[in-house]
Amino acid sequence: MKLFKTIFPIFLLAIGITSCDVQQTKEGELPDVDISAEAGTLPEYDVDWMDVNVGTKTKTITVPTVEVVMEERTVEVPYIDTSWPDEQTKLYEQTIMVEAEISEQNKSLEIEKIYAIGDRLIVLSSLESMDESLGDKSIRVSDQVVINAPDLTVKHYIIGDKPSRSFNNNYSYINDRDEIASKIEGAKVIFG
Repeated sequence: MKLFKTIFPIFLLAIGITSCDVQQTKEGELPDVDISAEAGTLPEYDVDWMDVNVGTKTKTITVPTVEVVMEERTVEVPYIDTSWPDEQTKLYEQTIMVEAEISEQNKSLEIEKIYAIGDRLIVLSSLESMDESLGDKSIRVSDQVVINAPDLTVKHYIIGDKPSRSFNNNYSYINDRDEIASKIEGAKVIFG
């Protein structure tokens, strides 16, 4: 009877396993119980466990996002009114804007100088760390200047460490002004 109490829970456990393919390979026999017990044989089973394949799959899921809300405000912005040697040159009022998406630590972004050379404007800005932590938020910082000039190619350089966010790939980040010295040689400073 004691042997039966040991075998019966094992037998129930084997029945309860549904994710296995179980093939009996040998018949079992319970022992005859009397004063002199003969040893019985337990059944044997081949258990084929499930196959597991690990990979990736594209799924649409809901994830938390940081929402950037832009709002219009009336503020004073620097305005540059230019005059060009060719009086026939058509001038356009355009906004020169630099923007960076930052996280972890707050930073200030400021346009320091704008150079004009040929048909290009070179905008030099600086991105400097502040003492304020952003925690787990990310924000965008920006600066802008309005210019009345012909339609020119604009190239931005930002002095400072490039933030890790992919939005920041729109600008070239440099360590200092010396890195662009050859690009601004002979250029006219029109702002800063």
